Amino acid sequence: MREDLLKNPVFAMAAEQFDQVADFLNLTDDIRERCKWPKRLITVTVPIKRDDGRTEMFFGHRVQHHLTRGPVKGGLRYHPAVDLGEVAALAMWMNWKCALMDLPYGGGKGGITCDPRTMSEGELERLTRRYTMEMIPFIGPEVDVMAPDMGTNEKTMGWMTDTYSTHVGHLVPSIVTGKPLTLQGSAGRTQATGHGVAFLASGALNKLGMAVEGATAVVQGFGNVGSHAVFTLASYGVKILGISDVNGGIWNPGGIDVKALRAHYDEHRTLSGFAGADAIGGAEMLEQPCDVLAPCALDRVITGENAARLKCRILAEGANGPTTPDADRVIDARNDIFVIPDILCNAGGVTVSYFEWVQNLQRFQWTEREVITKLETLLHASFEKVTGFARRNGISHRMAAQAIAIKTVADAKAARGLFP
Repeated sequence: MREDLLKNPVFAMAAEQFDQVADFLNLTDDIRERCKWPKRLITVTVPIKRDDGRTEMFFGHRVQHHLTRGPVKGGLRYHPAVDLGEVAALAMWMNWKCALMDLPYGGGKGGITCDPRTMSEGELERLTRRYTMEMIPFIGPEVDVMAPDMGTNEKTMGWMTDTYSTHVGHLVPSIVTGKPLTLQGSAGRTQATGHGVAFLASGALNKLGMAVEGATAVVQGFGNVGSHAVFTLASYGVKILGISDVNGGIWNPGGIDVKALRAHYDEHRTLSGFAGADAIGGAEMLEQPCDVLAPCALDRVITGENAARLKCRILAEGANGPTTPDADRVIDARNDIFVIPDILCNAGGVTVSYFEWVQNLQRFQWTEREVITKLETLLHASFEKVTGFARRNGISHRMAAQAIAIKTVADAKAARGLFP
């Protein structure tokens, strides 16, 4: 199984990052092995009736990296490229993310190999409900709490809530996060990840002595994370030069009118054809001069090949794993790019998911202002912790963030001991 996981390039990348940090921390072999490998890898078949009457079989996965510090937390994605190795890597990163933010969770991730764009709402509902039933033995508010991810949304979480609640006989809102507000979701959850990316980017600008208002930014991705990062950055007075989605990028050196772009996107569901900017290739856009570059879509887009050509001052990683280890080595050698690593930069989503879970357990709702204020407080504290640790130890921000997180998990495992 280890070899099978390591054949996946995303998991191999996460494992390489872990090994580097474990060497830095001088973890003993027994603790090292227990921290690295996931506790549970679950694969299920998910048969559903398609609208035309055919029965089609899908494969669903869930990886629970560790339950040492609490229930696992992590998203559920629907995408054609989902496989067990990718899900395991994302669960590992989520584990470090929760530990870095000092949330009482382990890391989890799930996914179904499908193309949600080709499926009707009825098919997606049947897929979600069947997957939830297959996962019933492995999930629960104190075991595994899912959330939306790529290809899923609050409606998906509503179906999961209903399926689980029907099974146990009463409403259990704490079974997932990212739910509709009518099912005791949390105010501020939808924009949390993108807001956090923008908030930390502004903090990095301040730390570098650069003005936030008038700074420039390029954002790759215009999904939930990228779009909210764009709108929040613009609200701070940052000039958005370029944005991309799955159909390509748009570019305006004078700044993109994000209000006009929002109206265009709401009507056409794509950035293509927006009159207020020119078309640009997604790869080319990453290499344009800017103060803040925020990759908020795919993993492994900053590589050893293009890292030397980056012209940003700050790299704000809104996506999971956007920068490869080869690229890290190039960036570290350059020493002119302030990296906000993914497990910190995109931690806003899981942090507000934690807030939602707490509200559900307490049966007490917080206002959006309370949620965003608490989010910014925790993000700022972790940002200062990471940058301070990096400075004191002469290491990169990524190494610092993962070292803090992995040591937190390792210490918890050592404290609990090993059950015979």
